[in-house]
Amino acid sequence: MFQNLPAFIAVLSPTVFAATALMSWFQPGIRPAAVKRMSVASTAVGILVAAICGILVINHDLLQTGLIGYNGLGLSLRLDALSVIMLGMIALLGFIIVKFSLNYLDGDQRQGIFLGRLAATIASVQLLVLSGNLVMLLISWILTSICLHRLLVFYDHRPGALIAARKKFILARLGDICLLAVVVLLYDQFGTGDLETIFTAIRNSQAWGNLPGVEWAAILLVLAALLKSAQFPTHGWLIEVMETPTPVSALLHAGLLNAGPFLIIRMAYLMDASVYAPYILMIIGGFTALFGSVVYLTQTSIKTALAYSSIAHMGFSLLVCGLGVYPAAMLHLVAHSFYKAHAFLSSGSIVDVIRGSKIFSPARPHKPLRIAIGIVLALAVYSGFATLWGIDFEKQLPLMAIGAILVMGLSRLFVSAMGKAGNIALLMRAGLLALIVAAAFFSLEAGFHHLLSAQLPELSAPGLGEIILTGVILLSFGIAVFIQLLAPGLAKNPVYTAFAIHIRNGLYVNALFDRAVSALKVHSPESRQIAQFQAEQLKKVEYMHVERLKEQPVFVNKY
Repeated sequence: MFQNLPAFIAVLSPTVFAATALMSWFQPGIRPAAVKRMSVASTAVGILVAAICGILVINHDLLQTGLIGYNGLGLSLRLDALSVIMLGMIALLGFIIVKFSLNYLDGDQRQGIFLGRLAATIASVQLLVLSGNLVMLLISWILTSICLHRLLVFYDHRPGALIAARKKFILARLGDICLLAVVVLLYDQFGTGDLETIFTAIRNSQAWGNLPGVEWAAILLVLAALLKSAQFPTHGWLIEVMETPTPVSALLHAGLLNAGPFLIIRMAYLMDASVYAPYILMIIGGFTALFGSVVYLTQTSIKTALAYSSIAHMGFSLLVCGLGVYPAAMLHLVAHSFYKAHAFLSSGSIVDVIRGSKIFSPARPHKPLRIAIGIVLALAVYSGFATLWGIDFEKQLPLMAIGAILVMGLSRLFVSAMGKAGNIALLMRAGLLALIVAAAFFSLEAGFHHLLSAQLPELSAPGLGEIILTGVILLSFGIAVFIQLLAPGLAKNPVYTAFAIHIRNGLYVNALFDRAVSALKVHSPESRQIAQFQAEQLKKVEYMHVERLKEQPVFVNKY
């Protein structure tokens, strides 16, 4: 039980956050001095514990506590490079979000309750990333959903918040069932819930066909991750949770959504032993990334646009996991977390920025040939750098594909440079920027690969099916970039405008999901009146938005 005692220091951080949540029971109201002090102290302890755990992992690579349980199932902590990176990220985000919350909710009649629920959520996420046994992984997975639900219904008098929370609750329970089935299948296959024992058994297996439960376990694991991370077509709840305080949005988008990709990365050896599960990730994750990115560009609400951005980023992370490039997925997860936390916490200042903009320069239409040349130039610069870097194009095709998707976003620079006089200097600048992006991508991916190499399987040469699917994904993103650059010239086309309106509404998938789960039913007369008022206001906003779309280009997000 007391094997690798240093690993027990990791439990100190979730313990102090849990103590803060407990303290909030005694100071639930306005300006809870003790709860506020404990919240700040908890974040400081979290950062200190993450730093100590990092030093321990550098010295020992892997540390585990003994099992508290029975017959291989129970509670244990696992400290490795992956858990330490996640623990450090959560500690820093927790510090920022808690400090922001102290001012944001100052004077709220239930400030103590909010801080307590926030602390409980952070504690549950920390336990998730520290889990060393399937049972602890399942328990902390469920706790994150329950704690998040309590934050989503913090303003329980708002029908919009209740609707979104209800849909999230249904999907979370489906995800819990999937993960429970994974635990049962893996325990039946390996006779233990210890993650390291399971990973070692899979690594040592020369014939994965002798592990019949692994394939189904991997597929169910993928379903659990997809449900957790708001993937198409179950993404609707995420764009409706803006009724909660802004710190909840920051914690949700920067932290809790990442539970899906983290689960896949943590169970990477299981995914590597599967044949069909990676294809599911590639198809659904890739489509969600493309869908979320396109819908994001048509939104006029800042927070709704950020929600679709998160949907797209989670889809891209899961796509990268499906391709088997787990270090790149981890790099994207960490980068997105800090970016999205900043984006939500500073979303209110966007209004001042827009008001301060005196001149709005509409996007210029570009010729199709020029757009195609711009995309080719961006990919050519990227491919040339990859060759100099020493990339094995045959074995590392998935890594190349991920970078190509990122670099295609620079096509606008090449296209704009070709449309102006003296374009040689501008083209050189665009090429230099493409080189910088490529260098940053490959160097950071190499750094994460070095850090996580002991905990993740090596990238293997893709099969024919994976090559074909990768090609389809690249072509799809290329077409999306092409249409986006072509959009200013199509703005007056009525067919294009009508299609843009459908895209802006997410192809009405969320409305169909509402009907499927009867989420729009509200029972009290007061709630029905509020819901009716909100529906009337929504119709007015939709009408005004349609009129605006007739006057200005779409697919050009100004945020």
